[in-house]
Amino acid sequence: MDQSKVNKALATAAQQAGIEVRDIYALYPDFKIDVDRERQVLADTDRIVFQFPFYWYSSPALLKQYEDDVFTGNWAYNGGNAIKNHEWLLAISTGSPKTAYQREGKHFYLGPELLRPFQATNHLIQTKFCVPFISYAESYATDEKLQARAQAYVDYLQTAGPLPEQARDGILEK
Repeated sequence: MDQSKVNKALATAAQQAGIEVRDIYALYPDFKIDVDRERQVLADTDRIVFQFPFYWYSSPALLKQYEDDVFTGNWAYNGGNAIKNHEWLLAISTGSPKTAYQREGKHFYLGPELLRPFQATNHLIQTKFCVPFISYAESYATDEKLQARAQAYVDYLQTAGPLPEQARDGILEK
């Protein structure tokens, strides 16, 4: 979190609002995830937030490993269903502006379309997928804009709800 101006600002604002923030890179710098501990943390909450910088159309390596290690069959799916009906929120930051995530832009695909693998995981583990919070090129924002974005993030964390079924094919974003 500390290496990203945007993610640091968002996480700090969330913490100041009394929201628990767990930085898995700080917790597991050796990439040795305490699976039992993480499962307990997830099971004990109603709302799960993955906040991360969007790298090469995906999540950072440790977050992917976290999913692979923690969201296994017989715990998260295939009868396990340990976090079924928990709300799952994604908060991502990009290096490119929103215009780059358009059909005419350099990435071609819309930002929310690139989150489909997370939505598929959500479907498998039966969590309630919420409208994602996407911060486009905020690392270039002024301090005032970044502060406003951080406050918008806190508001989002406190009010976001699951996507209605009819909206799932056309993902919205905050």
